Amino acid sequence: MTEVTPKNKGTKQLFKNPVLEKLTRTHISVPLIIFFTYAAALLYWSITHTELNPLLTTTLFFVGWLAFTWVEYNVHRYVFHMRAHTEKRKELQYTLHGVHHEYPKDKERLAMPPVLSITIATVLLLLLRLVMGDFVFAFLPGFLVGYASYLGVHYMVHACQPPKNFLKALWVNHSIHHYKDGEIVFGVSSPLWDYIYRTMKEKPRIS
Repeated sequence: MTEVTPKNKGTKQLFKNPVLEKLTRTHISVPLIIFFTYAAALLYWSITHTELNPLLTTTLFFVGWLAFTWVEYNVHRYVFHMRAHTEKRKELQYTLHGVHHEYPKDKERLAMPPVLSITIATVLLLLLRLVMGDFVFAFLPGFLVGYASYLGVHYMVHACQPPKNFLKALWVNHSIHHYKDGEIVFGVSSPLWDYIYRTMKEKPRIS
């Protein structure tokens, strides 16, 4: 990722077109409401229109949540922090994520725009329905709740003071990623995959 200097105040205009610029911003409550509602609707459909029993539904839900944490880690590491070898890739990377590293306190850019998020969730529903059949109505709600949880955690670690309990580690981890080394600690809602893929600790510096 192209190096940027974090600024703890301000924002940046990404598009001259006011409609496009507006679409890059959202209040955190909007996606949270959308995805918890989307997940609840899918679970309701699972209960009323499928033969999935409660144990299988619960298992698939938490498998979906775990799957999201893996996707979160890999998207953050390999998409948001893609290697920018060309000017167009640099511009794309900056628009996707670099602007957040430059203005980490910009509360309107702490979540993916709702229009894009809903589109991705719906595409996942259609594709996974082909692969998983009715299982998708229990799996995808867990995935979406995982995403909503990630959004909530991400917002809090940037907008709120850290708590005085074990959750403080999430604030510390994300601060390391933003202010010390942007090539480590990619998990936001969970450090699980950083431990598995050994990206939790700081890399040794070559003097």
